[in-house]
Amino acid sequence: MEAADWASQSDQDLLERRISKIGLQLEGTTIEPLIRQLYDELSAHGLVFHPPCHIGDEWFVPIGIPAIFVPFFLVHDRLRALERTMMLEVEGGTKEWFMQLMRHEAGHAYTYAYQLTRKKKWQQIFGPTSREETPDTYRPRPFSRSYVMHLEDWYAQSHPEEDFAETFAVWLTPELDWRKHYAGWNALQKLEYVDELMRSLAGKAPAHALEYRAADYDCLNLKLKTYYARKRKLYEETYPDFYDADLRQLFAAPAGLKASRYLRLRRRRLMNSVCQWTNERKFSVNKLLARLIDRCDQLGLHVHNDDPQQDFRVASFITTLVMNYLFTGKFKRTK
Repeated sequence: MEAADWASQSDQDLLERRISKIGLQLEGTTIEPLIRQLYDELSAHGLVFHPPCHIGDEWFVPIGIPAIFVPFFLVHDRLRALERTMMLEVEGGTKEWFMQLMRHEAGHAYTYAYQLTRKKKWQQIFGPTSREETPDTYRPRPFSRSYVMHLEDWYAQSHPEEDFAETFAVWLTPELDWRKHYAGWNALQKLEYVDELMRSLAGKAPAHALEYRAADYDCLNLKLKTYYARKRKLYEETYPDFYDADLRQLFAAPAGLKASRYLRLRRRRLMNSVCQWTNERKFSVNKLLARLIDRCDQLGLHVHNDDPQQDFRVASFITTLVMNYLFTGKFKRTK
């Protein structure tokens, strides 16, 4: 089946196809120039190692392998549309977001290519590490100035290698005056070390460039419907139980518009607002809203439809639920 054929299929039919059988490749796509942009940014610093890129099921660099995997859904507009339908957003779907993630993953690739974690000063700066992966959960310190701010969720705090990858990404970002931006931060010491380290690697080929073997990462040999069933399950956050007293106070009208209908009518607006302020995934917040809607139905709650402050109170309540949950350390590993 030609690409034009599968690209014109309905979502239902497309979900039945195996990702590996679609025939995806990076060459000739809209993201190929962005990969070249990463290479240009590295070359501008005299760095000669350009991490090879491959198509995978998510953003990742295999442990020990200096190669970057880009999610398959970014390779074709039809797959981007399906990803947005299934997950409500496309990770890395804009040029700026894509390059943020590429610079981060390049940091991991450089870690493995040059065996940076073996350096004593690296360990002194970023801390001891091991072959263990980034933990699924971690407890961030949002106001810490010991870490750079690059990806969301204070991701640099999750693991020493993530701290390095985030610091590397900030250091690599063109036109960012990181010395000025991080003046007075303890993180500036890390940036200065990365600058020193990368200067020492300029013009040097990798010392440890294990090759990627396709057979070792057969992550796309499954149907799209299976992929999304697994991904949705992974992203379905289990938020704390709701307090019925809070809902009854929030939706206190004795009659009128049903609270569940009120939430349905404003669902997308509320979801976008909460995600903007919390950086939580749209899929997770949407699931939270679905549970709220069901609970309001069970409690038979109503809302005053002419209250101009109601939208603000509801958005604040949902944001509080999400933030209270996030700050218990329940952060999902996503990169």
